[in-house]
Amino acid sequence: MDTQFIRDRISQLRIQKGVSEYQMSYDLGHSRSYIYNISSGKSLPPMAEFLQICDYFGITPSQFFDDSSENPALLQTAIEELRKLNDDDLMLIIGNIRRLNKD
Repeated sequence: MDTQFIRDRISQLRIQKGVSEYQMSYDLGHSRSYIYNISSGKSLPPMAEFLQICDYFGITPSQFFDDSSENPALLQTAIEELRKLNDDDLMLIIGNIRRLNKD
């Protein structure tokens, strides 16, 4: 991982969320150029800000760095919903997922 990955990942997730750099900066409580400065390579967020950025996207830091998932926020939502199910329902869902993956 390098700093370019962090910049690119923030841009990718921001675009998926459908917000501008300005809007994201504003939503995070910063000046309008905050996200632009990160995306352009002028700065990187400190750890506390990085955690806020992950929270803004609705993902964990682990999901941020896992570039194998195109839409980590959607995956996180699915995981949260699955946690609410009982074992029988989970087994049913797993069976459906396995069936879908065979096609």
